[in-house]
Amino acid sequence: MDHTQRLEQMIRIAHQAGERIKDARRAQDYSQSYKGGDELVTDVDVAVDQLIADELEANFPGEARLTEELSPDRSQLEREGPLWVVDPIDGTVNFAYDHVHVAVSIAWAVDGELELGVVHSPFMDETFSAVRGQGAWCNGQAIRCSQADSLARSLVATGFPYGRDKREPLVRRLSHVLGACRDIRRNGSAALDLCHVACARLDAYYESVSPWDFAAGLLIAREAGARTGHLYTCPDNLPVDLYGENLLVSAPDIHRELGELLRHADEGGRLRH
Repeated sequence: MDHTQRLEQMIRIAHQAGERIKDARRAQDYSQSYKGGDELVTDVDVAVDQLIADELEANFPGEARLTEELSPDRSQLEREGPLWVVDPIDGTVNFAYDHVHVAVSIAWAVDGELELGVVHSPFMDETFSAVRGQGAWCNGQAIRCSQADSLARSLVATGFPYGRDKREPLVRRLSHVLGACRDIRRNGSAALDLCHVACARLDAYYESVSPWDFAAGLLIAREAGARTGHLYTCPDNLPVDLYGENLLVSAPDIHRELGELLRHADEGGRLRH
């Protein structure tokens, strides 16, 4: 199966998952619980993860999967060969609170390199996709990132971890960025934030997230012309494409300035004016 055929199947599966998510919201019959003490999860997350797993196994038998709910073993990142990286519902809190920033994220990597990505937004009826080296699309139309050349006139997105004790350093980053950019957005879905960088609804995004949160969106943003990278050196034993700590994705011309600002905040430097 070539990349085009594989992408078509990914889009079909993402749409099927999206319908399941919309049905669950309409019915309002799902349960909620917490994992790790702070992170909300619903039985819809698990059901959609299972749906995607069944479809992937039926169409691509034997290929490894790293998924948020059913197969979260990150040792998969170190393996060679094909790997599916799936978030059945990116934006679970948004889903539970009836917000629209909810996405199905499906990425396919080979030997640690992202090859295909699909992010489907069921409540906004948008499907973002990308093929390595061939570009990025929204609902089949080619997209490009913004051409922002000034951080002062840029719209920047980020997010925060569920654990409250981990937020203080990030608030320091936020203070620095807010003092230097046009404004901040916090939409609650890393996958969609990355896609919105890809289609110029945002100029930049930074955060530390899990592989399933960002993998598909990272490829989509990169193929749309955004500069993708990390604030700090990645570990040698993990593929750079699937390492989610200290991500920075932006319009090319503001990437360096924003990176320097965030590292300055980490060092405890004074706010710049």
